[in-house]
Amino acid sequence: MKYEWKKQEKELYGAKTIPTVVSVPAQKYIMISGAGNPNGADFSNRMAALYSVAYAVKMAYKKATQDDFAVYPPEGVWQKIEQGALVKENLRYTLMIRQPAFIPESDVDAAIEQTKRKKPNPLLEEVCFATVQGGTCVQILHIGAYDDEPASFAKMDEFVCARGLTRAESCHREIYLNNVNRTEKSKLKTILRYTVKESPPGR
Repeated sequence: MKYEWKKQEKELYGAKTIPTVVSVPAQKYIMISGAGNPNGADFSNRMAALYSVAYAVKMAYKKATQDDFAVYPPEGVWQKIEQGALVKENLRYTLMIRQPAFIPESDVDAAIEQTKRKKPNPLLEEVCFATVQGGTCVQILHIGAYDDEPASFAKMDEFVCARGLTRAESCHREIYLNNVNRTEKSKLKTILRYTVKESPPGR
C-alpha cells in the first residue's frame, strides 16, 4: 500500500486560503542550507541535489519492502540576513524534504552515499538528516507568484494579532505544492507557515 501524504495528513498539507492554527509535530527531514537569491543557479542546484537523495531513499525502500510512499513536497525555511526591505541576495534558507516516520537515518545515509556514486555532485556533501521541531503554527495557502506573498503574510499577521498571539520566530516556512517550472505563476500553490506563542500580558 502506497503512503500518500496528501490523503493521510490533510491537517498539515490541506491549508486553505484563510489563516488557521495547526499543531505541527516534530518531523524528520533531509536538508541543505544556502544563501542568496532563490532565482539563481545555486538555489536550483541545491534543490536538485536534495531531490536526488529523496528519490534514492524512496526507490531503495520500495526495492527492499515492495511498499511505496509519495515523496513529500519540498520546503524552505527562510530568514532575512538584514532587517528592513527585502533584498533577495540577503536571504538565508534551508531547503528540506520530509521523510516518512518509518525511514531511519541509516537509510538516508545509504541513499546519500549511493547518489554520490551514481550522480557525483559536490553539493551532496552538504545534504544532512535531522529532526525539525514543530509547535503551534499559523498557516495559509498562498495562490500566486512568490513575489505576491506579502499579502498573504498580512492576512496571517492580522489573524495572529486578533487571537492574542505573536510570532515566535522571525523565520518562516514555505511548502511548495507544485512544480514552479511547470506551473503558471498565477496558479502556484504555497503553504506559508510560522510558529506562534501567546502574547505577553498587556499587549
